[in-house]
Amino acid sequence: MNLSLEGKNALICGSSQGIGLAIATELALMGANCTLFARNTTSLQEAVLHLDNTLQQEHDTLVADFSKPDEVKQVIEQYVKDKPVHILINNTGGPAAGPIVDAGEEQFLAAFNQHLICNHILTQAVVSSMKAAGYGRIINIISTSVKVPLKNLGVSNTIRGAVASWAKTMSNELAEFGITVNNVLPGATKTQRLSSIINNNANKQQKEIEQVELEMQKEIPAKRFGEPGEIAAVAAFLATPAAAYVNGTSIPVDGGRTGAI
Repeated sequence: MNLSLEGKNALICGSSQGIGLAIATELALMGANCTLFARNTTSLQEAVLHLDNTLQQEHDTLVADFSKPDEVKQVIEQYVKDKPVHILINNTGGPAAGPIVDAGEEQFLAAFNQHLICNHILTQAVVSSMKAAGYGRIINIISTSVKVPLKNLGVSNTIRGAVASWAKTMSNELAEFGITVNNVLPGATKTQRLSSIINNNANKQQKEIEQVELEMQKEIPAKRFGEPGEIAAVAAFLATPAAAYVNGTSIPVDGGRTGAI
């Protein structure tokens, strides 16, 4: 099984922490040259220092705010002038929690821009170099809400579904060029995002944080939250030559919680 990513260049979004950084760590261990892309310069500079370089990998960083698509477009278009990208990890923090009936129009528009539009901008920028190489992996880190909408995440459920549909359409158009497009759907994973959801639920339900955590874990067949590295392992496999015939899929990594096949 060919799991080597030596000579491949990977662009990992939202990679200063959490799942994004865990993916970058795995890709580097497999030999990829990793570019960490997020908005916090200090966190990026610290994170890139810890990536493996025993195979003479060359790692770097890009800085842009994903709430500003024009800024993302300017940065990525300048970047690809000098460096081809073989692996793109689309990963951005989710919209704030809350019932969909209470969501304002501006929340949907902001989330749409931050997720789908930025994903599209990045894909358009890198696809030419992927076609030239005859190798491309576009991997979107979304949510299990693609399969089953989650309670109290109205805006997120809506936008995540749109991203999944976009990705499936893109996978059909790019497959003949050796480019695959797949979605990884994390369940409850130990990140700042999960902590924020737990705290929000605890405040609304007037419960202790520990009680909310236990109630959430009871709904998961594995009876625990996931680790960022467990999500990263699936994304990293999809990036390899071994996964060349996996295309257009949405793969839950959730300990079995999602109630759909």
